Amino acid sequence: MIPTGRRVLLLGGTGEGRAIASRLAGSAELDVVTSLAGRVRDPRWPEGEVRIGGFGGVEGLSEWLSANGIRAVLDATHPFAARITRNASEACLANSVPYAMYRRPPWREHPGDTWFPVRDLDHAAELVPTVGSRAFLTIGRQGVAAFDRVNNVSFLVRSIDPPSGTLPPHSQSLLARGPFDVEAEVDLMRNHGIDVVITKNSGGEQTYAKIAAARQLSIPVIVVERPPIPATVEALDTEAAAVNWLTAFGGGSEP
Repeated sequence: MIPTGRRVLLLGGTGEGRAIASRLAGSAELDVVTSLAGRVRDPRWPEGEVRIGGFGGVEGLSEWLSANGIRAVLDATHPFAARITRNASEACLANSVPYAMYRRPPWREHPGDTWFPVRDLDHAAELVPTVGSRAFLTIGRQGVAAFDRVNNVSFLVRSIDPPSGTLPPHSQSLLARGPFDVEAEVDLMRNHGIDVVITKNSGGEQTYAKIAAARQLSIPVIVVERPPIPATVEALDTEAAAVNWLTAFGGGSEP
């Protein structure tokens, strides 16, 4: 049964997604459904109705949007969640449902930083032996297998859940969830003799401490650049703008 309010879909899984859901939880105009991919074993739960799991690609999502009377979709997934972003934009286009992306601003290089921007994880794996020999690999649990052929670097691999796929030959796993503070990150890097950090440019405050710690220790950082946002997609860069967009498109008058 479809609720009587204006139903909208929030693709979440990020701290910003939870914040947007919280700001809309008491809305009299919208019924917000937050979708989580279910890839983290113990996710942080947003306020309001929550859906767990994938949709089954573009076709499955298209059917779900139609069956649930969704009036607008806001994509607040991780900046590197390229597959769900592509599927969502195509499904919305097929159903004439308004779609927009919220992406937190990326980190920027500051004085004292030594960054090596790379296009993807394979590029990072090629570069890391030329930069250091003890790497702090902090890219989440997916994609670690891109480094499984790097034999001449030791890796400290940090993620919330155990990494998927094969690990590098010389590696140690560390399970931890942010936020992290700079002092603890400095101690971690010193204790493990880290001389290069590998990260995605995820942005946000939860894990920025590793960037600040690397700056303090003069450790270079290999930074994987974000996938580009399609030119046809409306992009929002503040939570307030995302809330306003979802309210305007989701709570408008019936066509």
